[in-house]
Amino acid sequence: MATIPITKRGAEKLKAELHKLKTVDRPWVINAIAEARAQGDLSENAEYEAAKDRQGFIEGRIQEVESKLSGSLVIDPSTLEAGGKVVFGATVELEDEVSGSIVKYQIVGEDEADLKLGLVNIGSPIARALIGKEEGDTAEVQTPGGVKHFEIVAVSYL
Repeated sequence: MATIPITKRGAEKLKAELHKLKTVDRPWVINAIAEARAQGDLSENAEYEAAKDRQGFIEGRIQEVESKLSGSLVIDPSTLEAGGKVVFGATVELEDEVSGSIVKYQIVGEDEADLKLGLVNIGSPIARALIGKEEGDTAEVQTPGGVKHFEIVAVSYL
């Protein structure tokens, strides 16, 4: 199994989700199954079926999160020494060469990506175009609206 890069913040988020699944969601669904069983005939008990389905989802998600955490490589961007290059965890300020608009993105793992917050997945086209480049370089990114050119204004490791 390959290691999956994840930021320290992303790892904390997954650990919090795992804790909630094990301490809140799992006990709740076990209780719901017990209550449904107490109602009698299980063959026509919709609450029982719904609780069992929910239990399957929770157990599957627990396994998925545990697997991601065990196969992850936690990277703290503030400790990176990449010599100004764009690497995983770097925060990059870009200027669209056509419109002149400025955007800021941090390159993160798949589970923590959220474009609204400026967090882009390492596997996204924009992140792939930026990796290895430095301040002052131009990145060509294939977008649904066509090819865009961005100048790298600043690279930081926050």
